[in-house]
Amino acid sequence: MTAEKVVEVIERYRELFVARGIATVDYPHDEVLADETLGLEHCHRMLDKMLQFIREGRMEKTFRWLGFIQGVLWSQGIYTLTDLQNHNRP
Repeated sequence: MTAEKVVEVIERYRELFVARGIATVDYPHDEVLADETLGLEHCHRMLDKMLQFIREGRMEKTFRWLGFIQGVLWSQGIYTLTDLQNHNRP
């Protein structure tokens, strides 16, 4: 997966979060989620940080974070696994 493709996927998810009115929150890493909305808000916040990682050439971390976000999107019933796989395809 190229950096350009990752940026495309990031923007797709940003559009989803904005369309659903999901804010951005930098949730504390040492706390259990109070509710599922906060998890989506945290994922929305992660997108900006991922763009910085790409600029820095930190693709392994970018891929880990993308996988985390996609896992949350699947567990929340927003996308199927097939949808998520297709998002990553060229």
